[in-house]
Amino acid sequence: MSSLFSPLKVGALTLPNRVLMAPLTRCRAEGANVPTALMAEYYAQRASAGLIIAEATTVSPRGHGYPNTPGIYSDEQVAGWKLVTDAVHAKGGRIFLQLWHVGRISHPDYQPNGELPVAPSAIAPKGQLWTGKAMADYVAPRALRIEEMPGIVAEYVRGARLAKQAGFDGVEIHNANGYLLDQFLRDGTNKREDGYGGSVENRARLTLEVTAAVVSIWGSDRVGIRLSPGGVFNEMHDSDPQRTFSYVLGELSKLELAYAHVTRVTAQDIAHGAKDGVGPQQLRHCFKGVLITAGGFDRPQGDAAIQAGWADAIAFGVPFLSNPDLPRRLEQGLALNTPDESTFYASGAKGYSDYPFAQ
Repeated sequence: MSSLFSPLKVGALTLPNRVLMAPLTRCRAEGANVPTALMAEYYAQRASAGLIIAEATTVSPRGHGYPNTPGIYSDEQVAGWKLVTDAVHAKGGRIFLQLWHVGRISHPDYQPNGELPVAPSAIAPKGQLWTGKAMADYVAPRALRIEEMPGIVAEYVRGARLAKQAGFDGVEIHNANGYLLDQFLRDGTNKREDGYGGSVENRARLTLEVTAAVVSIWGSDRVGIRLSPGGVFNEMHDSDPQRTFSYVLGELSKLELAYAHVTRVTAQDIAHGAKDGVGPQQLRHCFKGVLITAGGFDRPQGDAAIQAGWADAIAFGVPFLSNPDLPRRLEQGLALNTPDESTFYASGAKGYSDYPFAQ
């Protein structure tokens, strides 16, 4: 029986185990959103993961919505990420970069020239964000014009090309958690009446265009995509998620991607209004390739999902944050370090690169 500790072929790679590191925003970039030597140390410590999926990384200056998050649109950022990939590869690891654009989850303080954030429709999310100076309400974004869509695709293409220059082993397209591509996909945030709105086929158009374009840079066997069908983070919802995500996964399956990364609904999601019922178990049949899932798994749950066939690998988030040697700890039944939540989005090494390895 396959388990978390059996090898797995994922596109062009053969992973030594199925304990993957989920993308985790940590806000440790510096200056002009440039990765640092500290980030290289952090990722190299976690190189025993079957695959590291590096933190969400913006493909455009317009794509930012949080402080000190890295980008992949400048030569300086490429050089910073090269420190990371070289360090991971020196430890025998494998690492993909997650390509990101936050869309409406931003503020003019993050935007070039103080402009409005962009989105499929001019609908402000509820709530507030940290601008780097103070808490502020989200603003109503500017709806993208249809003639701007090729430019959005081009930003992802540039990010994909620069990720290759930076030495990554592949890329994951961030199409989850209420960010730009997810905003287009779901009818709760997409009220357009042109070729990118209305029907599920139209709402999925940007996702499929971006994915095909990124595949043209990397080849399908080094491209994955992340989706959150039941997620409600960033005030997301869809009137028929089963239909929406069945369609998009079926179309993505035709591209023969390295994997689809589909999150399950967690207790925290349900507490915020999610419905438990649309996730990797219900959607497994729609995608013919490798399916990765994430969402609060422990070792028994991960093994059970793999053995039942509705997942091929498990991405761990917080446990990897506080346990750089997580695969060994899980395999040997060793105690896990307790994460320090106060340092999740802080700066410096504390709560980042200083968690101990098991003795």
